[in-house]
Amino acid sequence: MQRNKKRVLLSCLITTMLLLISAADSVKDTALRLELAHRDTLWPNPLSRIEDIIGADHKRHSLISRNRKYKGGVKMPLGSGIDYGTAQYFTEVRVGTPAKKFRVVVDTGSELTWVNCKYRGRGKGRVENRRVFRAEESKSFRTVGCFTQTCKVDLMNLFSLSTCPTPSTPCSYDYRYADGSAAQGIFAKETVTVGLTNGRKARLHGLLIGCSSSFSGQSFRGADGVLGLAFSDFSFTSTATSLFGAKFSYCLVDHLSPKNVSNYLIFGSSSSATKNAPGRTTPLDLTLIPPFYAISVIGISLGEDMLDIPAQVWDATTGGGTVLDSGTSLTLLSEAAYKPVVTGLARYLDELERVKPEGVPIEYCFSSTSGFNESKLPQLTFHMKGGARFEPHRKSYLIDTAPGVKCLGFMSAGTPATNVVGNIMQQNYLWEFDLMASTLSFAPSSCT
Repeated sequence: MQRNKKRVLLSCLITTMLLLISAADSVKDTALRLELAHRDTLWPNPLSRIEDIIGADHKRHSLISRNRKYKGGVKMPLGSGIDYGTAQYFTEVRVGTPAKKFRVVVDTGSELTWVNCKYRGRGKGRVENRRVFRAEESKSFRTVGCFTQTCKVDLMNLFSLSTCPTPSTPCSYDYRYADGSAAQGIFAKETVTVGLTNGRKARLHGLLIGCSSSFSGQSFRGADGVLGLAFSDFSFTSTATSLFGAKFSYCLVDHLSPKNVSNYLIFGSSSSATKNAPGRTTPLDLTLIPPFYAISVIGISLGEDMLDIPAQVWDATTGGGTVLDSGTSLTLLSEAAYKPVVTGLARYLDELERVKPEGVPIEYCFSSTSGFNESKLPQLTFHMKGGARFEPHRKSYLIDTAPGVKCLGFMSAGTPATNVVGNIMQQNYLWEFDLMASTLSFAPSSCT
């Protein structure tokens, strides 16, 4: 049978060759002519043409250079924002030429990196002790034109606006966050300087940033901007991982830690602490709920008891699913998961007086003035696909919210809803995101 197949194949090859020879004889005095047009003829405006060419060349160069990594990795200080009156975590970046330092919120749910900015007379300037980036003083600041494909197509998901009175007008945005916060400004390409694990510094050129002339929301209290770490072509993560390797990690100190207590956000260097924690790796889905980092939670238990939570709560295809988010403070659960979790935990808090502190939008709060032994609370466990278990510290789900007041650190997200594991729940754990292997590894840590 095999020989017959080979004979048929050989016969087909010989026939094809004869046809090609015959065709060549019949057209030997003719030539094939195809019209070759430069793609620049597709751009009606020269300025937009140049900007799009530069953008395309940067993307192509990024692909060419993807395997030419820096030695070492990026190392950025990471601390709690409690001293600034916020439950966010901050790091510092240096933007522009010459480089200026800015304090920014670390947000794994945001695609856009932006700073408080003043450009051509527009911007807040220095308000509430916030530093301001004066764009026109930076030699490396380049606006993205509103007439470019980058603005009109690529940045649509980053809330680019259609306003474009002239081709030279910068591409503007009105970036909206899930908590109601917002930032308005213009897109630009800029140089960001970062520290490396080997003690040196690196300049990341052509990074997309937002020059925010106005912004509002409690999330930005004490901050000069946001470091966008979402899984997106335009985030800081995309640039850093393309240069230093497809891993990043962070360890969040206790959210009540003062600003002189910090750890690091690291890109590229492997986090050795996770190597000695078998069973602490779970799949990381990068396409399920973009641009967030989705994890495969399949259940929650209190102590030895698995809670009765419908399977569809964890199914992203039916409006559920779970993401890990450093930019959300509390943990948000779909109503069908929220109720059994908080009522199950509240049973162990019967000896404490139930209170409703002013300005605290949490349902289950208790007076702790008489003292409470946290060890009486059962261990809360998130069960994940592959057998991994995330067991947050008790202080991460019975949290201090005011003097003498403790609250269960959960909020109902409604139904159906995406579940969000917030930064307080993540504290005192080391988290390593492997974007190449699509895995999340984690291990308990003091983060100091």
